Amino acid sequence: MILFNSDYTEGAHPRILERLLETNMEQTVGYGEDAYCEKAREAIRAVCEAPDADVHFLVGGTQANFTVISSALRTFQGVLCAESGHINVHETGAVEACGHKVLGLPAKEGKITAEQIRQQYDLHWSDESHEHIVQPKMVYISHPTELGTLYTKAELEAIHEVCEQCGLYLFLDGARMGYGLAAPGTDVTLPDIARLCDVFYIGGTKVGALFGEAVVITNPGLKADFRYCIKQKGGMLAKGRLLGVQFLELFRDGLYFEISKHAIQMAMLLKEGLKAKGYEFFMDSVTNQQFVIVTDEKLAQIREKYGVTYQQRYDEKHSVIRLCTSWATKEENVRAFLSEM
Repeated sequence: MILFNSDYTEGAHPRILERLLETNMEQTVGYGEDAYCEKAREAIRAVCEAPDADVHFLVGGTQANFTVISSALRTFQGVLCAESGHINVHETGAVEACGHKVLGLPAKEGKITAEQIRQQYDLHWSDESHEHIVQPKMVYISHPTELGTLYTKAELEAIHEVCEQCGLYLFLDGARMGYGLAAPGTDVTLPDIARLCDVFYIGGTKVGALFGEAVVITNPGLKADFRYCIKQKGGMLAKGRLLGVQFLELFRDGLYFEISKHAIQMAMLLKEGLKAKGYEFFMDSVTNQQFVIVTDEKLAQIREKYGVTYQQRYDEKHSVIRLCTSWATKEENVRAFLSEM
């Protein structure tokens, strides 16, 4: 069985496993205060061109999301996001279990706009009973989105501007950030994200690491006592150096960007191959997630040999499936899949 279900079906890049093995018997202090974590923080600040940023390492994306949100918001405040946003549909209510309502907005292909944010903000404060309603205080976006789409720099700048005007924090989920940065035609860079967001994270779990996400906080108002929140939410890994070693290796010699580019190359090979065979796509994606429309009969045939994700019903006879490539996807597997489509 060849899996195209997700971008974390493999373990970790061999270089990371080698470094974990090489450093395995070294003694270090715990809880992310070791030399490896500090060097990884320095490497991330450098690549983000954000020398004053705080960098914290957590184990996974859901944990990073609810820890960041719960640390930033007061108990009566909520977070705006696309209805399809990960915190709204795929985290079992983790943010709301922490006491903060997720305020979903209709989204075209997974993205929300500055105009929507402004409208929702104005709607709240113009309501005479606003003190009885959850107060929007943060905007959560994903780049790439859950539907494989990307924000442009102009869109991010517009969202940043409205957030500043309205006093809202901008939080970017970067679980698949590497694949967004490597996508053809994108004009968004990692320094752009650091400049425009109050807090974001760089995903490792889906981009070559065994596990781990690097939370980057650029807004000074969100930095204080963040480690207390990590500890309270169960996110302070005793053997924190395991995270530092991985991120230090990912950002050594551009490995993170190199392996992200490979995933995109495989996705484009898949996309063009399916197009040549006459398949239609549910939406146009230039990232590692491709959404293709297939007959139900064809889906049953595919699942005999390949793992794919059912996305949604398209019509009475067709389904939308998601095909996901990763840093580890083999070209021979992509070509094998195409040969049977």
